[in-house]
Amino acid sequence: MLLVRVRSRLGRCNDLRPACLREPGWLASAVMRPAETRGAPYTRTVDGSPADHGIDESALADLIARGQREIDEGHIPSFQLAFARDGKLAVWLTVGAAEPGSRYVIFSSTKPVVASAVWILIGEGAIDVSRRVAELVPEFDSFGKGVITIEEVLLHTSGFPRAPFAALDWDDREKRLERFRTWRTNWEPGTRFEYHPTSAHWVLAELIERATGGDFRDFVRSRVIEPLGLTGLQVGVPPAEQGDVNDLVATGSPATPDELEAVLGIRELPLTEVTTDALLTFNHPDVRAVGVPGGGGISTAADLALFYQALLHNPLGQWKPEVLADATATVRNTFPDYLGTPANRTRGLVVKGDDEGSGLRGMGRVVGPRSFGHNGAAGQLAWADPDTGVSFCFLTNGIDEHEIRQWRRAAALANRAGACVR
Repeated sequence: MLLVRVRSRLGRCNDLRPACLREPGWLASAVMRPAETRGAPYTRTVDGSPADHGIDESALADLIARGQREIDEGHIPSFQLAFARDGKLAVWLTVGAAEPGSRYVIFSSTKPVVASAVWILIGEGAIDVSRRVAELVPEFDSFGKGVITIEEVLLHTSGFPRAPFAALDWDDREKRLERFRTWRTNWEPGTRFEYHPTSAHWVLAELIERATGGDFRDFVRSRVIEPLGLTGLQVGVPPAEQGDVNDLVATGSPATPDELEAVLGIRELPLTEVTTDALLTFNHPDVRAVGVPGGGGISTAADLALFYQALLHNPLGQWKPEVLADATATVRNTFPDYLGTPANRTRGLVVKGDDEGSGLRGMGRVVGPRSFGHNGAAGQLAWADPDTGVSFCFLTNGIDEHEIRQWRRAAALANRAGACVR
């Protein structure tokens, strides 16, 4: 297997200045060096060298150095990144205090995985996105929610962005349905966009179960993950299988109101459920086991990059071609976010676009306008560019509480990742 942990190679340099990166052949030898593994079934082989896949090794070194800087400055303990192209894994690196082949909580990068299961059911005629949620889930028909369509749930325009749901209630059906009954909308469904961190995907999970008669986690596994061989990607990980998951670590302090105003023009961020304490609950084995559909997936960077290759190529025909083409390209939500940037959302993904806000959608400024993806809290990056055929993933277990620094890191890494592609 050709996987690499580069900490021992790079960790000797305090700041990874260019002199540290000019050691002849360091990247090629590192990428080709066999890594120790625990024999996990999700380990896989990098096919050849980065250059064989059109990945510029000098630019890759710059990308790795930028991530290493975050480790050296104490903002994150480790990261893992991967590139894939033409259905093959081109690069897979683990840097910092993490084992090669170990896995990470991917937070909202889980959303497209669950949405892709919905796309299968759309193609099979089991789910019609124009129908109201309450037609499949009668318990949802309360407090004005009966008008909400499945498409509005997929687009984050359904009006219940902050609806509460305790993850551990999922497996108790009565508690689950009672939650749906008690939810109220914050605004008229279909009239605006507000990101639904977890609530919308609890509904999508329920819709999958109503349409299939089985557990949504089983459907995601059997119809999406296992056919593609992505066994390192899981939505719902039993405690006995969590030994390879890197624990989340909080670092830093939140940006001050003055810092927020200087950068964003606002003195406080909108109140959401995405707090450091909430993110750290994913260190709990029972929460990981639930597989929170909007943010509880576990993966390697390699498996997530290869998932996006499947969205580019549909190699097994899992998705009806016109449904997949629509999901990866047709923007159906252009309502502005809290900063005024159009959401540019499809039925489950974000499209970069070519407007003034294109560089603010998590894929940087370098990749093509047709690029699609979905990032996750704490700086997880995942996207694919149909123009080059490349997919990329960056994962970390660091939760840097300084929001601006975290956003700048994500932008810097995304731009450098795009620059790696020839």
